[in-house]
Amino acid sequence: MADQASLHVEVVSADRVVWSGESTNVVARTTEGDLGVLPGHSPLLAILVPSACEVVTTGGEREIVAVDGGFISVADGRVSILSEFASLTTGLTVADAQRLVSEAESMLEDSDPDNDDEARKMLARAQAQLKAAEKAA
Repeated sequence: MADQASLHVEVVSADRVVWSGESTNVVARTTEGDLGVLPGHSPLLAILVPSACEVVTTGGEREIVAVDGGFISVADGRVSILSEFASLTTGLTVADAQRLVSEAESMLEDSDPDNDDEARKMLARAQAQLKAAEKAA
């Protein structure tokens, strides 16, 4: 368990643990706005919007994770970020992310209006990756 000077953070996607470790703070975007979590934070559960979450490790490194929504839970020195899609920005450039957004927008334009859920999901993920790449730059 994390001591009072740190948080234990887990970022989990639908198929794997994306990142796990000790952190001094976490910033995530919820439906109510940006949320900062420090050690000793009160318990909470909030809905995430497609965006970039920032985790500052106890070693001072920044981990930027793109999420396409989901939940953040804080309790007893533990932070869980749960999202269907979550991806570290390692190696993702802003230009690559902009290309992904353009491809997703084209896919949405070309999709059948009655069945465009997959295209909307791809666009939300691409936009989250762009926000994360910009934050990491």
